[in-house]
Amino acid sequence: MANKTELTLVESHLINKGEQRVYEHYSKTLKTSMRFAIFLPTDALTGDKCPVLYFLAGLTCTEQNVIQKSGFQRFANRYNIIVVCPDTSPRGEDVADDDRYGIGQGAGFYINATQAPYAENYRMYDYVVEELPYIINQSFPTNDKQSITGHSMGGYGALMIGMRNLENYKSISAFSPIVSPQKSEGGKDTLKAYLGDDSDTYLDLDPCELIKKLQTYIPILIDQGSSDEFLVTHLKTELLAKAAKSVNYPIEINMRYGYDHSYYFVQSYIMEHFVFHADYLDAN
Repeated sequence: MANKTELTLVESHLINKGEQRVYEHYSKTLKTSMRFAIFLPTDALTGDKCPVLYFLAGLTCTEQNVIQKSGFQRFANRYNIIVVCPDTSPRGEDVADDDRYGIGQGAGFYINATQAPYAENYRMYDYVVEELPYIINQSFPTNDKQSITGHSMGGYGALMIGMRNLENYKSISAFSPIVSPQKSEGGKDTLKAYLGDDSDTYLDLDPCELIKKLQTYIPILIDQGSSDEFLVTHLKTELLAKAAKSVNYPIEINMRYGYDHSYYFVQSYIMEHFVFHADYLDAN
């Protein structure tokens, strides 16, 4: 990745004194064209270096869901944080897909697939951890500080990626995350499709297992709606709470009474997440 990646501007909108853009580029990691959204606060537009928050979206989403529905831009501009929202999977006519919910295009799960036909393109872990930050740091005025957040499948991705790469991130947060795909309804089918039958490989990608092995403290914030229609079957927040308690890891989990799984919930508590990350990114 020595050469600068060519970015094509797809759209750009002024919002809350910053600029919301979407770019397209060819991903060497995923072997297909990808899009990502990036919000540049006022300071970044004038050339000042700013910290970065990566926001990972959930199942069936693209980069558009977060930028249109969460309302984060007001707070990103207030704290001078660049926000990057990647797509949720590789896409294209030549990219493997599946009719089953939770597998294929729109359902990358932010892991590296090892099984055919997905191994060729589905390397979202490497894309989010390595290629995309390289592109962002190469192309925009960033400093050396970054954090990660996400919603649903993206909340899982934020927890898993953050815990596996403590040196890369200052803080982690999640809205309504899947905390253990192997114990989530349908999650085991997804892992089997991408990773095969060896369930031992699933453990290295499970936040409930990863949190028990953390040797360095990283701040973690989770918000979960009590009326979330997927709480019992897919998300299982209590499993991560128990895992953290078993090793006395200080994690903040807020059960928000009456809220569901939608972006209405995300929008309701997005400010709290920016206040949280701003503290650790030294943003102002």
